[in-house]
Amino acid sequence: MLPNKSRGEFVRNQRKDSEGFSESPDLEFEYADTDKWSAELSELYSYTEGPEFLLNRKCFEEEFRTHVSDKKWTELDVAQHRAHAMRLLDGLEVITREKRLKVSRAILYMVQGTFAECSSEAEVQHWMRYNIFLLLDVGTFTALVELLNMEVDNSAACSSAVRKPAISLADSTDLRVLLNIIYLMVVTIQQEDPADSPEWRATRETFKTELGSPLYNNEPISVMLFGMVTKFCSGHAPHFPMKKVLMLLWKSILFTLGGFEQLQNIKVRKREELRLPPLPEDSIRVIRSMRAASPPASASDLIEQQQKRARREHKSLIKQDNLDAFNEKDPYKSDDPREDEDDNDDNDNSMEAEPFPMERDEVMPPPILHPPSERVNFPKGLPWAPKVREKDIEHFLESSRSKFIGYTLGNDTDTVVGLPRPIHESIRTLKQHKYISIAEIQIAKEDEFQKTPLSGGEEDVEMCSTELLYQGILPSLPQYMIALLKILLAAAPTSKAKTDSINILADVLPEEMPTTVLQSMKLGVDVNRHKEIIVKSISAILLLLLKHFKLNHVYQFEYMAQHLVFANCIPLILKFFNQNIISYITAKNSISVLDFPYCVVHELPELTAESLEAGDINQFCWRNLFSCINLLRILNKLTKWKHSRTMMLVVFKSAPILKRALKVKQAMMQLYVLKLLKVQTKYLGRQWRKSNMKTMSAIYQKVRHRLNDDWAYGNDLDARPWDFQAEECALRANIECFNSRRYDKNQRNPDFLPVDNCLQSVLGQRVDLPEDFQMNYDLWLEREVFSKPISWEELLQ
Repeated sequence: MLPNKSRGEFVRNQRKDSEGFSESPDLEFEYADTDKWSAELSELYSYTEGPEFLLNRKCFEEEFRTHVSDKKWTELDVAQHRAHAMRLLDGLEVITREKRLKVSRAILYMVQGTFAECSSEAEVQHWMRYNIFLLLDVGTFTALVELLNMEVDNSAACSSAVRKPAISLADSTDLRVLLNIIYLMVVTIQQEDPADSPEWRATRETFKTELGSPLYNNEPISVMLFGMVTKFCSGHAPHFPMKKVLMLLWKSILFTLGGFEQLQNIKVRKREELRLPPLPEDSIRVIRSMRAASPPASASDLIEQQQKRARREHKSLIKQDNLDAFNEKDPYKSDDPREDEDDNDDNDNSMEAEPFPMERDEVMPPPILHPPSERVNFPKGLPWAPKVREKDIEHFLESSRSKFIGYTLGNDTDTVVGLPRPIHESIRTLKQHKYISIAEIQIAKEDEFQKTPLSGGEEDVEMCSTELLYQGILPSLPQYMIALLKILLAAAPTSKAKTDSINILADVLPEEMPTTVLQSMKLGVDVNRHKEIIVKSISAILLLLLKHFKLNHVYQFEYMAQHLVFANCIPLILKFFNQNIISYITAKNSISVLDFPYCVVHELPELTAESLEAGDINQFCWRNLFSCINLLRILNKLTKWKHSRTMMLVVFKSAPILKRALKVKQAMMQLYVLKLLKVQTKYLGRQWRKSNMKTMSAIYQKVRHRLNDDWAYGNDLDARPWDFQAEECALRANIECFNSRRYDKNQRNPDFLPVDNCLQSVLGQRVDLPEDFQMNYDLWLEREVFSKPISWEELLQ
């Protein structure tokens, strides 16, 4: 038996754990383009693939012993290394599939760092880099991409997989080996090291350019991988290892287009080229310096203890309604997300008491003295500089003129005659914070091209990697978006197994299903991990494409965003978040001793059911938190300045779902949740705003202010429901005009094509006449020219 005091502490600790928010510290998570290099390597392999490491080694050693003496690979000199790499490259050219697979496995073992001759993970990674740059230098990459193309077009394998009732790892062996090699090469070459030689740095830049250029089958490699995704979703190739395809697609886009630091640099450079003012702040740095939106847990804990003591000792002195206000959740109640789904939108305070406990409305007990270190530190200033659009200044001036003078001047933002002095000062303040985006300039230029197709001149399009990728995926972009969202839906933890959903587990299920409890547990962890990695890859792909297309040209971004909206991306992301998000972020679906490269250089301990249940010691799962932030950022990108899409958030009752996501104590994730709540606040009604003042306070503290934006009230001029459909249709018309003008050369209006009016140049052109015409030229002259009378007077008139 526990003593009373200990038992009380135990119950309090249980309550803290069950709430999962008020007592948890800030998550020490740093958002980046990718996880650590070792983590990105290990996620490529499912645990079911473990035995193949030794098979790869065996294939390499058979080839190696045939041509080289008994020396180890690590003992040879550079010339011998290069000679053997060339021999393996020649081996890829053989016709026999079995021999080709053996050579591919030998190359995969080299790419994996010839781990049998290494004693530590650092040594494996050193030899990985060396071997990969060596293989790239001898031309292996191009040969591998050609082989991958051949395997993708292998109709026999596709038809065989379609007929099979159950698909397993064995059906995708050739594809998996090739994708493993290509992925490891891309990820390793992308990884910069200060110790790299100048030759390696030059090789990296060349490889980056080639990867984003249409050199492989006349299209960038990313377009080929998108084709694999759609082929898989159409049901014609159910054996494709989709996790590996998506991971390679993500890393290819990341390498060729650049990550978030590069995006910021491109944005700064483009603003300089357009002679726009510099950015008011570095958004990456601001977000990294922000703290989560809840005060230290110790204060709320002390208040909670005081409340319980007051309730226990002075029950008779407290009114019944105050007792109701102090009611708490049962600490042993199951945390089922379905119970939260039925929350009333207008009175959803279930989560409010947790993130901001210092702002409660109940009758508080006397203040508690606590050490200065435990005091709540409120921010001294707002983190973001306010912004104002040209449109906001126009609206303000129009309303001021109508109010004080009784006339309007359209788009004139300079004339302030007749307006009171305070209005002059307001306009001056608004103009000080005016922000002109790159997108506004691009839209204005496009409007000019559409209005003056003849005098507008030729558009100077920079053929960067983003432009080349957009041109490659443009013909089938809607199908690509639908395919990615189908896979995301199948991988989401909230999705129920349906007969018509696609099978994304083809590259994780073994040929023989598990027979013991331990094997079943291991496979269960593997399947969950597999789904998490797919979600991570798709969320990163979509976010990177949206951000790069928006910088390259806003209508490229709008085209992709509109097709995501048409494919129900908004309700899909909301469905993803309609779960116990704390459990998802703290999930422990990994077995660290089986991760590559740990598993190939250490003696593996015996796995037990207890060790599998315990999982790793990390506070949170990096990939799941990364996925959640990416999905929230995608949702923000789709809905920003789009009233029709913001109304979709309201219609799908996103407010309680998003508020539950605020339980995660990570500043960046909370920021994007608050942004999504801010845009719909004005549509949720006065009662909702009144009931959720703590959330409103957090929005005010964390989210950028738009001067003159009455987000906290319901007075929105643009929120006219009958305009929503017209808004999307107008946007779609603009996108189609842009795409046809810039990319559809065959559909150009013949009236706008240049005409040659010079007699000399027209007569001087060489015209190729058919052979039969040349043979019968005399007859043609007689019939068409000499025998026909010409009335010169009429002709001259």
